[in-house]
Amino acid sequence: MGLGGSPSLPINISSRAQQRRVPRQAYTKPVGWWGDGSQKILGGRDGLAGGTWLGCTRTGRLAFRINVLETDNIPTAKSRGDLPVKFLECGKSPLDFAEEVANEADKYNGFNLILADLCSKTMVYVSNRPNGEPVSIVLVTARLHMLTNAGLDTPWHKALRLGKGFKEVLYKYDEQEIPATEMVDKLMRDRVKADRDCLPNTGCDPSWELDLSPVFVELKSTHSWGDMAQGALLFWL
Repeated sequence: MGLGGSPSLPINISSRAQQRRVPRQAYTKPVGWWGDGSQKILGGRDGLAGGTWLGCTRTGRLAFRINVLETDNIPTAKSRGDLPVKFLECGKSPLDFAEEVANEADKYNGFNLILADLCSKTMVYVSNRPNGEPVSIVLVTARLHMLTNAGLDTPWHKALRLGKGFKEVLYKYDEQEIPATEMVDKLMRDRVKADRDCLPNTGCDPSWELDLSPVFVELKSTHSWGDMAQGALLFWL
């Protein structure tokens, strides 16, 4: 995500939905306007739990999250996709909502969450990992950031490659509008894997860890995870 990365395009977000091997239509619904209240949400939607991984509103509220890669998830935990929805539907500031999330963070499996109010140019990062430590609440500064299954700006292989590609796109277009299709095609479909000696130690099998290391994770019969959708959001302030 680029915050203040370009004078004419202050907010740039590239995101993806990474889900288990289930029918595509069951898990990932396409981007569209939805919601029952007056605060409609633009974003993709979890077809099972009803939440989202990335959404925004007409009033300039933005939220997205990514799950922390873990091997010991709690099956009865609350759906993490509810967190962006709750923020988008409420009127609280990113910091106030982050503090509210911190009070019940132990009810969720590991998550990294971004909350933003574009009108006030405020962005907050919230994470309930590492397990057993206090919930992290950090004001996000105006620069290029990468959010992975590890945390904000953790130098994983995919984060480094994505950051490099993002900078190249920003340099190429300078103050011009960046085509969303190029953000997705150039940045989010990178299948280059990490060297084995550069893999993180998350507790997963090393061969699975290798398959999860590129920006774009392909669905394979050997494991149950893969990228189901990619998207890009560009905001003018």
